[in-house]
Amino acid sequence: MPVTRRDFLNGMALTIAAGMTPFKQLAFADEVKLQALMSGDYYPPKLTGLRGSHDGSFESAHQLAREHFKFSSPRKVEESYDLVVVGAGISGLAAALYYRDQFGPDKKILVLDNHDDFGGHAKRNEFATKEGTLLSYGGSESLQSPRSVYSPAASEFIKRIGIELDPLEQHFLVDLYPGMGLSRGVFFDRKHFGESKLVAGDPGHQVADDIPRGKENGRSYEAFIGDFPLSKDDQTKLIELHQKPRDYLAGMAQKDKIHWLETHSYNDFLRQKVGLSELGVLFFQQQTHDFLAMGTDVAAALDAREAALPGFDALGLPPLEAEYQAEIDDPYIHHFPDGNASIARLTVRQLIPEVAPGASMSDIVLARFDYSQLDCLERNCRIRLNSTVIRAQHQRDNGPVELTYVQNGQLHKVLGNHCIMACYNMMIPYLVPEMGQAQQDALKRNVKSPLVYTKVALSNWRAFKSKGVHSVYCPSAPYCKVKLDFPSNLGGYRFPTSPDQPMVVHMIYVPTVQGEGLSPARQAVGGRAKLLEMSFADHEQMIRSQLQEMFGDAGFKQEDILGITVNRWSHGYTYIGSSLFDDWDELEKIGEIARQPFGNIHIANADSQWDAYAHAAIDAAERSVAEIRAKSQTQAS
Repeated sequence: MPVTRRDFLNGMALTIAAGMTPFKQLAFADEVKLQALMSGDYYPPKLTGLRGSHDGSFESAHQLAREHFKFSSPRKVEESYDLVVVGAGISGLAAALYYRDQFGPDKKILVLDNHDDFGGHAKRNEFATKEGTLLSYGGSESLQSPRSVYSPAASEFIKRIGIELDPLEQHFLVDLYPGMGLSRGVFFDRKHFGESKLVAGDPGHQVADDIPRGKENGRSYEAFIGDFPLSKDDQTKLIELHQKPRDYLAGMAQKDKIHWLETHSYNDFLRQKVGLSELGVLFFQQQTHDFLAMGTDVAAALDAREAALPGFDALGLPPLEAEYQAEIDDPYIHHFPDGNASIARLTVRQLIPEVAPGASMSDIVLARFDYSQLDCLERNCRIRLNSTVIRAQHQRDNGPVELTYVQNGQLHKVLGNHCIMACYNMMIPYLVPEMGQAQQDALKRNVKSPLVYTKVALSNWRAFKSKGVHSVYCPSAPYCKVKLDFPSNLGGYRFPTSPDQPMVVHMIYVPTVQGEGLSPARQAVGGRAKLLEMSFADHEQMIRSQLQEMFGDAGFKQEDILGITVNRWSHGYTYIGSSLFDDWDELEKIGEIARQPFGNIHIANADSQWDAYAHAAIDAAERSVAEIRAKSQTQAS
């Protein structure tokens, strides 16, 4: 049966004719996308199934980096620009806007991206229900501590695109879940703990919490931990650890304590100093998955302290640095209904006003973007999707940059007076092989962690209400966190407030391959391989099974699921390092080497800041354009 445009738009898998080569399959998929774009039906946010690093977005890059495939280079340059940006994530889009602001609206800018949507990890997910559209985010979720940790440049940028922090805070429904009597809970799966048990009433306050202190609806630690399917000895030690921790490193000098915590994992701390059993240690294994994208087996104990895990209050350690403390204490409520996709959308509308009506952060929420306006010949700024760059080369020393990319199965070449690489660090050496070996090696050190943000649209969330939870931590189930979405009513969007209404459930899966002595980077490589082997059917079975085990006894039924979007980020969080395996001074030097300009090729993206936050992406964009500005001024003088 032939594949129609409507099949693609509904998120159905493409049925590829037998005998097609992978390259021809990609060309066929790109042709379907091109037809949809030209017809005006192209709207990626509403697609479900496997999204994020979706099929068709990474194959050419893998051919280049993994298989060392030699792509031919078109002889003819088809288009010329003042600036070509590789990557339409927050950093690439911000770089385009910074460049236009610095050099004028008459400058010609092209942004190329390998995905079928802009935003990079800041991806918008939509679900159609009988009660209207549900919005959610497929990656970058919220502004992290914008009043505390944002640089002046990042703070000015979000104002520049129309973000106002006061209204953003006011539209977040901080009292919704507490007012319903809901709390956080923990789910113990039968496979690892001998029984399926969801325990509600967690009294703790977590890092970057969206629930105000005092409104957790928690029970006492004695009652909460007393319901865990653990031994009495483990329960007693866990209660002490959370409620009244002792000095577990007594007898050591402060500097020796710090050294011990830097050189031992949090699991070592729990096992050797707290005295928990292996099952007790397992309770913590995935607590750092959400914040660090690594388990407590490879997270240094000192890093666990920065992730607000218990056991450090009585050690007599120096206070945390202000930035780390702010990330723990600041309310995590600077959230758009579609997460940081709104940052990307606001930036795109600044670059190409014709793409959507409106002028505020409120009207961006429900704005329907016209994707056919992104790449128009008459515009000075163009965003070209489904275009994988496979080569960037100077025409001559310190001259313009030729970029070759794959789109619709065809190779194309464009020319840019300047180029900004706002893509993954580890891909740049393959795109720019003339770069010096030291810089290539530095760029390759940023091994990103795989991460999956799955969104499940439910017809109702009565099972959560019945269990008394809005967010559940799962120590050993595939998905480490299962939670009701962040509640925001911004811009005419009305978040569901009744358990009888449809709701989006956010689920986090960090595929790692644990093993004795395996570093976070090695675990990430193994986890990424595992993730790329999984089909959507594999994900769906895992999702449905876990939800059934967690909520089946509370009335959850499989038919309650209206849709599933698996935002697969095989290269998710940037590498943040671990003192168990890395030297911090060395990592800082590596970062400085990695982000140096190479001729007229400059490097942005959060990777170049060795960070995973939106403000880091903005800072990188500002820096890369400042480098171009300084170089232009030097040449002019």
